[in-house]
Amino acid sequence: MRVAVITRYFPTSQEPWAGHSAYQTLRFLTKHCELKVFYPESQYPKFLTPRSRAGRSLDFNHRISDVAVQYIPYPALPAVSRPLNGWAAARSILSDVRRFRPDIILNYIVYPDGFAALRVGKALGVPVVVIAIGSDLNRIPDPFCGALTRQVLRRTDFLITVSGDLRRTALKMGADVTRSKAVLNGCDTSIFYPRDTREARRLLRIDEDGEAIVYVGRLDVAKGLRELIEAMARLRVERPRAHCYIVGDGHDKSILVEAIARQGVGEAVTLVPSCPTDQVALWMAAADLVTLPSYREGCPNVVIEALASGRPVVASDVGGIPELMDDSSGRLVPANDASALTIALGEVLSQQWDPAEISGRHSRSWSDVSYDVQKILEQVLSSRS
Repeated sequence: MRVAVITRYFPTSQEPWAGHSAYQTLRFLTKHCELKVFYPESQYPKFLTPRSRAGRSLDFNHRISDVAVQYIPYPALPAVSRPLNGWAAARSILSDVRRFRPDIILNYIVYPDGFAALRVGKALGVPVVVIAIGSDLNRIPDPFCGALTRQVLRRTDFLITVSGDLRRTALKMGADVTRSKAVLNGCDTSIFYPRDTREARRLLRIDEDGEAIVYVGRLDVAKGLRELIEAMARLRVERPRAHCYIVGDGHDKSILVEAIARQGVGEAVTLVPSCPTDQVALWMAAADLVTLPSYREGCPNVVIEALASGRPVVASDVGGIPELMDDSSGRLVPANDASALTIALGEVLSQQWDPAEISGRHSRSWSDVSYDVQKILEQVLSSRS
C-alpha cells in the first residue's frame, strides 16, 4: 500500500515539535507501507508578510528521521486568499504526488489541507481519508472556510477524528456516520512510563520535597493559564510548598509574565522553555500532578503522556479529555473557573496515587494508533476494489 500524506501538521525546520501526533503515527505506519508526506507551505509576498510570520522561513530541503517528507510552497495572501488556499495547495503539489503514484491519500487538518487532498485524490482517482485534529473544526476562521470545511467532511471517503466528542462535532457539520470513526491519540510508551520522582527532580534541579504541579504546552491563554496562575495564588495560602512549572513557549508569554507579577506568585510559578520529548518525560516524572485547564481540546497528548507516566491529571471537562480520564486518575473541572481548579489541585495533591495502576489502565502507544489507522486505510481501499 502506497500512502501519500498531505498535511501541514508535521515537523519543520522552524518548528521541529509541530504535528507531533501525526509524526509519531506515521513513523510506525511507514514500517508497514510505502509512505511519503507532502507538506504544502503557503508563501506570502515579502511586503505583505504579517509580523506573526516574520522570521518563518522553512528549509524546503529539510528532512525528518523515519518519515519521507517533501515541503512544497504555494502562493498565498494573508487572510484574503484563505478560501483559495486549498485549491492553490492542490495545484502546487499535484505533480509531485502523481509521481509518487499513491494507492490512497491520508490527510491531517480538514481545511485547507483536506480540501487540497480531495482535489488531488479526484485528479488521481484514489480515495482520501481525512483526520480532524480538533482546532480545524473548533476554530474555523470565517464562513467561507467553514463552508469548505463542511464540504470536505461530506466528500471524504472516510473521516477519522481524535476523539468521540470531535466526531460528534463533525457529524453535526455533515460528516457521514457510517464513514467516520474516532481514533484516540497515544504516546511513546518507551519514554512515558512510571519513573522515580526524586531522581527526576534531581536531574531537573528542582525542589525534591516540594509539591510539583506541571503544565506542558503552548503559552496560550486559551489553555487556561491565567486561571492556573490565579489558582496558584489561592493554593499557596493553604499549601506553601506547592510550585507550578509551566513548560513551553508561545505568543502569550508576556501576558502570563504580567499575570504572575499581578498575582504575586513569582516564587510559586516558574516558566520553563519548551524542551525535547525526553525532557518532557522527565517533567512528567517529577510532577505530583499534571494539569491542563484548557478552554477547548481535541485529544490532548499531554494528558495521555501524563497518565502513561502514572501521574494524576487535573484538566478541564472539555472536548475529548473526559474520554481519557475520570476521578480514578485525577479530576475534571469546568473550564475558565479558577476556584474549581484550586479545589481540584488541592484534592489531588492531598490524595495518594498509585503510578503503576494509573499507567496500567491508561497507556496507549503510537503503535496502537498506527494499527487503527492502517486498518481503516485498508478497509477504504478494499471497499473501492
